[in-house]
Amino acid sequence: MTSSTAPVSQRKSFTTVFLIELWERFGYYGMQALIVYFMVQRLGFSDDRANLVWGAAAALIYVSPAIGGWVGDKILGTKRTMVLGAIILTLGYALMAVPTEDTLFLFSALGVIVVGNGLFKPNAGNLVRNIYEGDDSKLDSAFTIYYMAVNIGSTFSMLLTPWIKDYVNTTYGHELGWHAAFAFCSVGLMVGLANYFMMRPTINHLGSDPDKKPVNKKYLAAILAFGLVAVAISVVILEYQEVARWFVYIAGVVVLGIFIYLIRSSEAHEKAGLMAALILTIQTVFFFIFYQQMSTSLALFALRNVDWNFAVFGIHLWTWSPAQFQALNPIWIMIMSPFLALWYTKAGAKNKDLSIAAKFALGFAMVALGFFVYGIAGNYAVGGKTSSWVMIYGYGFYSLGELLVSGLGLAMIARYVPARMGGFMMGAYFVASGISQYLGGVVANFASIPKDLTNPLETLPIYTNLFNNLGYAAIGATIIALASLPLMNRLTATHHSHNNG
Repeated sequence: MTSSTAPVSQRKSFTTVFLIELWERFGYYGMQALIVYFMVQRLGFSDDRANLVWGAAAALIYVSPAIGGWVGDKILGTKRTMVLGAIILTLGYALMAVPTEDTLFLFSALGVIVVGNGLFKPNAGNLVRNIYEGDDSKLDSAFTIYYMAVNIGSTFSMLLTPWIKDYVNTTYGHELGWHAAFAFCSVGLMVGLANYFMMRPTINHLGSDPDKKPVNKKYLAAILAFGLVAVAISVVILEYQEVARWFVYIAGVVVLGIFIYLIRSSEAHEKAGLMAALILTIQTVFFFIFYQQMSTSLALFALRNVDWNFAVFGIHLWTWSPAQFQALNPIWIMIMSPFLALWYTKAGAKNKDLSIAAKFALGFAMVALGFFVYGIAGNYAVGGKTSSWVMIYGYGFYSLGELLVSGLGLAMIARYVPARMGGFMMGAYFVASGISQYLGGVVANFASIPKDLTNPLETLPIYTNLFNNLGYAAIGATIIALASLPLMNRLTATHHSHNNG
């Protein structure tokens, strides 16, 4: 009735999904920029508790899409589930805007965000896949632009929310700034939802089978009830570190068990691709341990041991809030993404493109360089404070590593995993990523600073020691990735020969 006579352009449909994703990421990264600082400075958490709480929350946020994708495909519909997730996320950030120091209230708000993200994240991505189904070249291009939405949204929010926090604290009093910043994250989601509802006709023809039927109110009520249970479970995991640890262990065993089961039960021609995917997924777990430092140890390093002033030849340019340094990550990704895409295209045309496994190895080498920049900078610190420019250089290498590893993670699953188990394996990949977010919090605690240690000269060597050790660990990951290349090449060749034969 709609699509055959007046088809909607792919670009308009994509723009609708692109914009709500941009605003959703605006809310999430605006919150992430401040959350560890909020726990340490406002709630009085020790470094190690703040790192582990945020590590556990990030793990839950990454694990939850494994369920949300299934809800969208089979129960409520892709579009409805995405919108429900955005509404719940709006509520979660609004709860964080309530001016209270109650820890359980914060954990409940984070639990609501976990549920909202689980419903939103996989279904927005599925709609993009839906728009360009059957056109691989356009799909690759669309996901590249879609990845940019993440970075546009996060750049603006990571620069704005710390500024709002500082401005309101200075102008109206210490207690309100944090919550005003979190409220801003909620407003971002409201803008995204309003824009979505105005542009909704452009995606009327998209979605899963349940989208084409009236809402099943019993199913909706069941999902909301399950969401409340999930919030309660999240609160328990965030409150009790031992529970969080066991949650991660069990999730790790389950993911590994899924891979082993699928490899053993799959067709002979599918085994090589699944084994290649397992090796690269394990490497991705290592990468996300490094990635989690951005919002934990690196964030606290910026707070205590970085000069926040930018100057050239003694001329002052600007001053940043410590939380704003996290925006360097998406800024670098937006700068480097077009150059990497051009490199891939040109190298591919000459049949000289690196394999995904080789790109992973190169990515770990870049991460190592990034951490060594932070570690070595300690030798040139003045009064325990390193230059703000150090953060720019370190984040540059670090972000290039992210593009080479994390940026290709989902492409790796799509390339090596049979289509019939693609959605399931995407979920397993997110769970593996979530596990490593928690482990990243554990690693950050090697630079946990006691509350009575406030002298930058004393805190500096604690951080630089961790960063140097992370650099060595990233070199180790590079060596392991290089050592696995011959095996990866054999598995890839076997996979291609079966699929092209």
